[in-house]
Amino acid sequence: MSIPVDKPGDLLIGLTGLYCAGKNHVAALLEKRGLPILDVDRLGHEAIRTERDAIIRRFGGDILDGEGQIDRRLLGRRVFGRDEELAALEAIVHPAANALTGEWIARQRGPCVINAALLHRSPVLARLDGIMVVRAPLPVRFFRAWKRDSLPPKELIKRFFSQKDFPFMQIRRAQLFFGASDIYTIENPGFPGSQRNLENQIDVILEGLCHGKEKITACSCFGGSIPGNRGGRCDPCV
Repeated sequence: MSIPVDKPGDLLIGLTGLYCAGKNHVAALLEKRGLPILDVDRLGHEAIRTERDAIIRRFGGDILDGEGQIDRRLLGRRVFGRDEELAALEAIVHPAANALTGEWIARQRGPCVINAALLHRSPVLARLDGIMVVRAPLPVRFFRAWKRDSLPPKELIKRFFSQKDFPFMQIRRAQLFFGASDIYTIENPGFPGSQRNLENQIDVILEGLCHGKEKITACSCFGGSIPGNRGGRCDPCV
């Protein structure tokens, strides 16, 4: 399904990363700088709601909660580690999520960010001007996952091993067919004192995107000052 993102002047930035690498934290920092963020993972939840009947027909009524709505945890257990079941769910949910993504992009005026764990599988990949891949050491990601999701270590290990390919490699492969978006890695180790470095990485990337694309006329479209510009701003976006 094609996504209408050919509006003149748009800058589309992709954001992705492995489980608990911290891409949502980076998304919050980008939003703080004035960039609208689309969380495609949450959009998938909306797609599950809108495609409720089709999902129930495929997976049965035992995935419903007490209020008759789809329990995403039960649904997740049904498809986890089962390629055929997962493919069946994606065939239902992904077209709906793609349509919602296109509608969101069409409403934007100016630069925006698509935040998606499976960015390399989205039709929007072909239209991105830049891609940010958030990375963090495996022990750090494991600790974050344990603290956030409160799952037994055995379940966490299964989740980590279920991500067979690192997004950077998947995006590189996809670009052989789709285009030449600039790809940037953002290191997010989470160590004490690393927050400032993380923010500096983001600002440098935004500066490069701002000055590297003719369709973007100002750094100020991202909000705040840009390192190397002595705290100043460029002319306002048009």
